[in-house]
Amino acid sequence: MIKDIPLPAIGDFTDVPVVEILVAPGDTIAENDSILVLESDKATLDVPSPVSGIVREVLVSLGAKVSAGAIILRIETETVAAPPPAADADHSPLVVIGAGPGGYTAAFRAADLGREVTLIDPRATLGGVCLNVGCIPSKSLLHIAKVIDEAEAARDHGLGFAAPEIDLGKIRAFKDGVVGRLTSGLEGLARRRKVRVIRGTARFTGPNRLSIDTEAGPQSLGFDQAIIAVGSEPVRLPFLPEDPRIIDSTGSLALAEVPTRMLVIGGGIIGLEMAQIYHALGAGIEIVEATGQIIPGADKDVVAPLTRRLREKGIVIHTDTRVTAVTAGARLEARFTGPKGDFSDSYDRILVAVGRRPNGDRIGAEQAGIAVSPQGFLAVDTQMRTSQPHIFAIGDVVGQPMLAHKATHEAKVAAEAACGETVAFEAACIPSVAYTDPEIAWVGLTEAQAKQDGIRVGKASFPWMASGRALSMGRGEGLTKLLFDPDSGRVLGGAITGANAGDLIAEVALAIEMRADAHDIALTIHPHPTLSETVAFAAEAHLGTLTDL
Repeated sequence: MIKDIPLPAIGDFTDVPVVEILVAPGDTIAENDSILVLESDKATLDVPSPVSGIVREVLVSLGAKVSAGAIILRIETETVAAPPPAADADHSPLVVIGAGPGGYTAAFRAADLGREVTLIDPRATLGGVCLNVGCIPSKSLLHIAKVIDEAEAARDHGLGFAAPEIDLGKIRAFKDGVVGRLTSGLEGLARRRKVRVIRGTARFTGPNRLSIDTEAGPQSLGFDQAIIAVGSEPVRLPFLPEDPRIIDSTGSLALAEVPTRMLVIGGGIIGLEMAQIYHALGAGIEIVEATGQIIPGADKDVVAPLTRRLREKGIVIHTDTRVTAVTAGARLEARFTGPKGDFSDSYDRILVAVGRRPNGDRIGAEQAGIAVSPQGFLAVDTQMRTSQPHIFAIGDVVGQPMLAHKATHEAKVAAEAACGETVAFEAACIPSVAYTDPEIAWVGLTEAQAKQDGIRVGKASFPWMASGRALSMGRGEGLTKLLFDPDSGRVLGGAITGANAGDLIAEVALAIEMRADAHDIALTIHPHPTLSETVAFAAEAHLGTLTDL
């Protein structure tokens, strides 16, 4: 029997373009296999088949615009041979535990290499912390904060706007829409690759078996190989009381309200990003950092422009200062100790952003014969293998830096090694980015590291106050700095402070990876006027050929 397949209801969309056709006449497909990909200005949508059968006719073409109810396929449903038996529900050739950027990358890469993969994660949506309650929602809110700040700054250039109307409901909806678009896209990618997804929390019960807590109850699953990608969780200070007004990064992204006064404990990347978001929305912000500067991992000269800008905007920063106690009453009273002695103050909300802790001790790794460090890390080799050669681990759980882009590269190594390829994780450098305003990005060797380790370096910097592009944006506070081997001229490290620093740092990372020297960068013609040419100017400064200063 030939059955017409209409486009199902796809939400509040009409005339959506077809950007990919995944089937052709003669293909045998199963129920829920993806058949089309649609893309609107709001989302990318995989369209699944409602039935199994043989595709007899495709009634749409690339670029065609379709709406709900339009006939898109004709499928023969009666003469199809019975589908092969389903894979053993109690066994999987390869399991990936955790569906964050590392986990889903590993699962998809292994599936692309022909493996049957099961992906296990407790969340209702794929993407882990990063997509659901981390990198992506925070960047959405930082975009809102930047628009507010730029509108305010435009007044100094003759362009005035009325005070912004803050609608937290719509802001949350924007953030959630971005998250939803990306997580739904992952669901489609998993279906297309026939990756089996189990919603649940997995623990090892042996070297080749897992116990998975699901909504339907416990499930036992055997496996041949496993990739652990269980990530990390926010560190909680033990002396803090249990109080809903004390939140971590996940709670801050919920944006339940804008408090009158908020304390941020921790002057690292997460704390500073959230501080700027809440400040732009109207909160009074204080930041307390235990070390001598905010963003302790970056050099002081690189952080200085951000520190200055935050203070100019009225954000109070206490360095070399610790919170010693918090008392919950009508308000939250915090006690501090610092260079000026002990003091206290009260707040409406406290954000705790003092780092993250790996989840290596939450998966029963010892039952699989894998040792867990006191900090919760799992040791791996360059192929991401644990002490059990058939079990791999990637991402936050294997060590610093805890960054999604490190996890995705480790994921491909683990997946390819599991599939028998000769690979190794041997990255020359891993960039770090604070998406503050101004942004701060660094990669490779820092000056502080060089001094600590006794490494001789040559340094060259270019101030953005001499960049035509930066000045035309009204953002001349930035800085581009490169570190070189004084003998060979090879690039050893670099740091950038300013607008879009997180995008610009990729050139420096590539230079380090390719063992490029100052001449390679300086002789590469950069477009003008751009922020990217400040990297070339820094290289020219090192060579003595700079004419822009």
